[in-house]
Amino acid sequence: MIKRFVTGPIETNCYVVWDTSTNDACLIDPGGDAEKIKDFLEDNGLRLDFIINTHGHGDHIAANSYFRVPIYIHEFDKDFLLDPGKNLSGAFLFPFVSPAASRILKDGDTVKLGTLTMEVMHTPGHTPGSISIALDDVVFTGDTLFAGGVGRTDFEYGSEDALIKSICQKLMPLADDIIIYPGHGPESTIGEERSSNPFIS
Repeated sequence: MIKRFVTGPIETNCYVVWDTSTNDACLIDPGGDAEKIKDFLEDNGLRLDFIINTHGHGDHIAANSYFRVPIYIHEFDKDFLLDPGKNLSGAFLFPFVSPAASRILKDGDTVKLGTLTMEVMHTPGHTPGSISIALDDVVFTGDTLFAGGVGRTDFEYGSEDALIKSICQKLMPLADDIIIYPGHGPESTIGEERSSNPFIS
C-alpha cells in the first residue's frame, strides 16, 4: 500500500509504503509535516522501519531527524545529509542537517520491507546520488522524472547529460504500465512519459 503526503514549502511528495501482511512501513523522502505522517502511521497500526531518501536535497530530508529510524541513501549523496551547503537548505529554507545514513545504497541493491523487496536504481543527474526505487508495478523516481518533466540540473552537482542518460537507460526500458511516483507533482506512467514527455522525446 502507498500513501502520498505533499509536504513542506516546496510541496515535496513523501510516500508511506507498507506491507499489509506485516504492517512494516517505510518513508520515502519525508520533507516535512512530520506530525501528520506520524498520526497516519499510528492510526493505521504501522511500524516504521526506515527512511529512504531518493537524494539529499533539503526538501526531501527535512523530517528525517523527527522519526528516529535508520536512514538509507545512495553513497554519492550521503554527505548531503550533513552539509547545509550541499543539501541546499541554507539557500532555500533554513540551514539544517539530517542524522547520518545508517545504510549506504548502491545500484542494484535490494531493500526488504516485511515481505516486500524494493530494488535500488542509481539514476544520477539531479544529484550524483539520486536513486529511483522499483517495487512491483511502481517506481519512485524522486526528482529524476516527473509527469511531463524532469528534475533540475542547474544546481551544483547536477548534470543534464547524466539525468537524460539515467532516464533513457534505467527508466524508459520499464514496461508502459509501470506507475511512476515522483518527488513533486502527480503520478504518471512510464508509457505516458515515453510518448509525451518533451524532455525525453
